[in-house]
Amino acid sequence: MRVRRLGAIAAAVVATSTLVTACGGGDNAGGGDSAAGSGGGGKVQLALVAYSTPQAAFKDIIAAFQKTPEGKNITFTQSFGASGDQSRAVANGLKADIVEFSLETDVTRLVKAGIVAPDWNSGPAAGPSKGILTRSVVVIGTRKGNPKGIKTWDDLIKPGVEVITPNPFTSGGARWNLLAGYGAKSDKGADQATGLTYLDSLLKNVPVQDDSGRKSLQTFTGGKGDAILTYENEAIFARQNGQELDYTVPDATLLIENPVAVTKNSAHPAEAAAFLKYLYSVEAQTIFAKNGYRPVADGVTGFDWPAPPQLFTIQDLGGWDKITTEFFDSKTGKVADIERKLGVATEK
Repeated sequence: MRVRRLGAIAAAVVATSTLVTACGGGDNAGGGDSAAGSGGGGKVQLALVAYSTPQAAFKDIIAAFQKTPEGKNITFTQSFGASGDQSRAVANGLKADIVEFSLETDVTRLVKAGIVAPDWNSGPAAGPSKGILTRSVVVIGTRKGNPKGIKTWDDLIKPGVEVITPNPFTSGGARWNLLAGYGAKSDKGADQATGLTYLDSLLKNVPVQDDSGRKSLQTFTGGKGDAILTYENEAIFARQNGQELDYTVPDATLLIENPVAVTKNSAHPAEAAAFLKYLYSVEAQTIFAKNGYRPVADGVTGFDWPAPPQLFTIQDLGGWDKITTEFFDSKTGKVADIERKLGVATEK
């Protein structure tokens, strides 16, 4: 395993579903039918809807995109929140031209609703990463100096240890966190009973389940809990904002892959496609890397990413369709059963 020291998060961390506006100078009202990069000066407004953690990265990426010929006439509205909640909001009518979620299943919901094309992860726009915009791994964060010596998955279920992780029925990050522990303790799903027993013990040590990963980070940095399960990029975000905590990359952990897609009903499909293409560029991926994400584009250099010796993927556990049905169905899922016994809401 690899242990890293983080260095206090600003009190103003955005921890709720947030709607912000980014503009490239001038009027931010939507409208105009000019193609991306046209010289007519008419502004086109795109709506970005995303899960909670990449907000800081998108701020810098949008600013950089607006300096390109393709992006100079494009402004953005942005909405950030728990991945599942954001996906459901778009399915229920929230305007979106581009979506980025924590989980593939949150895009699949929009495919079923006719909002995202079925080939979002296989068509020409999907790129070599097949619709995956960023990667990360699940890590264990602890207090500065790790006073309780928490380094392994087994340490998290010891008596008296409080672990912070969000509600898996609102937060995509929570599902990654739980599946990382499950996969590590079940030999990547080969021993399901052992893995589920571990999750039962783990969730009993979770005193509060916020609705998003960013809210859980705020809870932890506010003083609650001995350890936090989180994305590696969230731990790096904490360091960049001065939070004094350590984190460990477990030997056995889960590769996180976050999907992106444009919507079929975008009023500005050319501009949305141009922004999607830019997101895969070395320039944009370098900005993601500076914000702690593992890039999907070749050519991003200057970063040291630990290589967990027993890294596994969602496909190793059977894929999202199987996992979602067996574990996260709100009525019949195995994790839902555990949560209900603990009095945690599973219906959203």
